[in-house]
Amino acid sequence: MEKTMSLPQKIWKVIKDNPIVVLLVFVCIIVGFTIENFFSFRNLNSLISNTTVRFLIALGVSGCLITKGTDLSAGRAVGLCACLAGTLLQDPTYTGRMYNWPEFSIPVAFLVVIAVGAAFGLVNGLIISKLNVPPFIATLGTQTIIYGICLVFTNAQPIGNFKDSYKNAVNGTWLKGIFTLNGESFPGIPYLLAWAAIFGLLFWFIYNKATHGKYMYAIGGNENAAEVSGVNTVRTKIIIYVTAGVMYAIAGFLLAPKGGGASSGSGMGYELEAIAGCTIGGVSTTGGIGTVGGVLVGVLVFELLKIVLQFLGVNPYYNYIVQGLVIVTAVAMDIRKYVAKK
Repeated sequence: MEKTMSLPQKIWKVIKDNPIVVLLVFVCIIVGFTIENFFSFRNLNSLISNTTVRFLIALGVSGCLITKGTDLSAGRAVGLCACLAGTLLQDPTYTGRMYNWPEFSIPVAFLVVIAVGAAFGLVNGLIISKLNVPPFIATLGTQTIIYGICLVFTNAQPIGNFKDSYKNAVNGTWLKGIFTLNGESFPGIPYLLAWAAIFGLLFWFIYNKATHGKYMYAIGGNENAAEVSGVNTVRTKIIIYVTAGVMYAIAGFLLAPKGGGASSGSGMGYELEAIAGCTIGGVSTTGGIGTVGGVLVGVLVFELLKIVLQFLGVNPYYNYIVQGLVIVTAVAMDIRKYVAKK
């Protein structure tokens, strides 16, 4: 019979298992009460918008990590899809359009972008599962290929002047200005939040209720044992990487109007942020462990860290150093937990 833990023991377990999350949340609380305007509608709106895109990317990466893989092509895939979406949905009256293609509707452009993202995910899945190339090497190679394609496609030129309908569909809000608090008007609930909620719930169902989720965790726990028990590991891995490619495509589709434009540099480094968010949120790089809720918490905490550094007036160049230290620390602690269990 298992011993029931007391409340202090449960609290200590949470702190011990998630020290980085607890520390960063504590820092956010301190900064919030000491620096003006940290707890504001504008800041909250920015946090939601930035978190949504990263959360979608992290959902795609999480499946790769759970099966002891990774996907270093994520950021470049997001950038290419952002450029493609921006090109398809540029204002037809804009004289400086990248390509004089016929006008595309938003749903058609969305499907085209999804197809491109899925195609690159399929390539990753086939290389990893069929050719048995380590995921790190395989996705490092496709990362470079995708970046090259993006440079050729855009001629290294930025893309902007999107259709108003495209910008409104992504950047719009619900209930804007319905009340005022401390002189600040409510900015509304971003449409982007709906994307995060829909795909968060969808992935929660897949990871917890669907057969595919069970296969995924089985492969991450012990791939040989999963194969012996009848799991089609090749097909499952291909599905995971295709799904990841679709998530990058959706993130890219949303990123272009959110950022006001797209270029070959869009999405750069997003794969590292996604991996960091996943690891901070409890997705183990050793495979077999991870939850959608944990991914969300990890991404939120990582985005909060950026906002805290900004409010503290830290030189933006130092942000990369701090973020890199957080990533290394999170992975190191994850490895230590794995070694301790063995």
